[in-house]
Amino acid sequence: MGNRGMEDLIPLVNRLQDAFSSIGQSCNLDLPQIAVVGGQSAGKSSVLENFVGRDFLPRGSGIVTRRPLVLQLISANAEWAEFLHCKGKKFTDFDEVRQEIEAETDRVTGANKGISPIPINLRVYSPHVLNLTLIDLPGITKVPVGDQPADIEHQIRDMIMQFICRESCLILAVTPANTDLANSDALKLAKDVDPQGQRTVGVITKLDLMDEGTDARDVLENKLLPLRRGYIGVVNRSQKDIDGKKDIRAALAAERKFFLSHPAYRHIADSMGTPHLQKVLNQQLTNHIRDTLPAFRSKLQSQLLSLDREAEEYRHYRPDDPSRKTKALLQMVQQFSVDFEKRIEGSGDQVDTVELSGGAKINRIFHERFPFELVKMECDEKEMRREISYAIKNIHGIRTGLFTPDMAFEAIVKKQVVKIKEPCIKCIDLVVQELINTVRQCSNKLDSFPRLREETERIVTSHIRDRESKAKEQVLLLIDVQLAYINTNHEDFIGFAKYVQIFVIRKGWLTINNISIMKGGAKEYWFVLTAESLSWFKDDEEKEKKYMLPLDNLKVRDVEKSFMSSKHMFAIFNTEQRNVFKDNRFLELACDTLEEVESWRASLLRAGVYPERAAVSDPRSHSKPDVKLKLLFKVLRDINRSFFFFLYLNIELR
Repeated sequence: MGNRGMEDLIPLVNRLQDAFSSIGQSCNLDLPQIAVVGGQSAGKSSVLENFVGRDFLPRGSGIVTRRPLVLQLISANAEWAEFLHCKGKKFTDFDEVRQEIEAETDRVTGANKGISPIPINLRVYSPHVLNLTLIDLPGITKVPVGDQPADIEHQIRDMIMQFICRESCLILAVTPANTDLANSDALKLAKDVDPQGQRTVGVITKLDLMDEGTDARDVLENKLLPLRRGYIGVVNRSQKDIDGKKDIRAALAAERKFFLSHPAYRHIADSMGTPHLQKVLNQQLTNHIRDTLPAFRSKLQSQLLSLDREAEEYRHYRPDDPSRKTKALLQMVQQFSVDFEKRIEGSGDQVDTVELSGGAKINRIFHERFPFELVKMECDEKEMRREISYAIKNIHGIRTGLFTPDMAFEAIVKKQVVKIKEPCIKCIDLVVQELINTVRQCSNKLDSFPRLREETERIVTSHIRDRESKAKEQVLLLIDVQLAYINTNHEDFIGFAKYVQIFVIRKGWLTINNISIMKGGAKEYWFVLTAESLSWFKDDEEKEKKYMLPLDNLKVRDVEKSFMSSKHMFAIFNTEQRNVFKDNRFLELACDTLEEVESWRASLLRAGVYPERAAVSDPRSHSKPDVKLKLLFKVLRDINRSFFFFLYLNIELR
């Protein structure tokens, strides 16, 4: 292990974690730690209980771990447990420890399976443990139960990501051996934040439950899906053993016997099992703390200097001076105003490099989400064909029409204009929600003055809600104006056919995945999307065009991300079963991020390339074709699209 100073590293970090938790502040210093990640019933609880040698974790069906549990194992002569929220109270009965975890969880989350990111800090002193700190996170679930929200899976994933995305966090990815390793939720999450496997330790549980004739030898020897820190296999107690109160020490002896007697694991028995896993984690956490210590110390000193400067400003402060109180109040309100403006305008001195916030999110709502919602509400070709057909016939009545009736055009257009209301109102709702979120973020600095924070949030939120009502009134008025008079004499409307040929919707790099290996495999090209075609070039100078694909009869579909690939994909195909690109029935395109894929899909929607969806048969569509009606339909459809392009530009400009 090294010298005494190195052995004290883990307890030192434990004290820092407790200090931050006790004052109710999140730690901005990225303390080195080990996060335990796995799906439900992966065996996480059994692994942790084997470390301690006691049954102390809640068990049951569904989500049992509903708050992060910071488990600090400390080597000592006696055995007891202590909670940070019950400091000074020693628990010697580990059944009481379990009950306290359940009670403290329910106190924050409620009794019906809700979750919370607020951690529970538990210290376990024992002669049977090595100094070690682990964070037990909720198991990944797919289906909500009890009073859980519908997006429980995303909430749990977000909570897990808050811990494992930090470079200072080691990831203990727990996967049962009787499931397909390629589909492991724990390894997938670890790969997202640690693609090279530098921070991940793999734990394979339930080796004794594998089908007869199969084993996990290749996995444990780090030959399949290798990790730099490797894999360690363990054998947990079965549910029958737990119900029968089988002693954990007896279970550890049985685990040792299993590895020594199994022909596939006998040669690696010394590097398998719970005791070895505990030693490895102790050593790796200690080394990890040592490696991150210089940067950690530098950041700590920087924050200390900042706090010293802030404290210096209050050296001569007198709390009982009324003028100081008024001045302090005005300063805090003014600072809130400045922070809010900077977050919206984007001129802040602290730029978030992890996710979009404030004005950037609002910009994205206007320029990506809103156009996406607008084009998404367009009806499909068959639906529009049927509506136009009925409109023309009903307006002609018993007469045989010669020209395209204006009333048919107006009837179809007005029906489409009404549909614009929903995406417009939704856009306002999204912007308002982001403004309110920004208000809450800016008011964090007022935490020391809860009444001031509450009143500030109330006043600003009330003003935002008032402007929300005004904005919705203006939007609905604009739509009513468009409904009242269909202006077909506008230059944008008349010139649409020519404009659409040169209108560039999007440019960017994409990788074509389905190029055969004989032709060089996947390649990256510069793509240009217009309202009529999708072209790609050798590079962004756009001098050497490789191919131009017309958008007629094209649709887009999702392509499942390959576990071995870091790219996200989608495919374009022809609805008439024709080859899209040379000998290929579909064009498979890849981006680096899911966000890029969604952005390209939104751009394709604007160009009229819609997502694949199941065809719905309609008996009304089997009527005898009418050549004249088809011609009228084409004219109405084209001028309908032309009008909507003009209307879309009008809405964007406002």
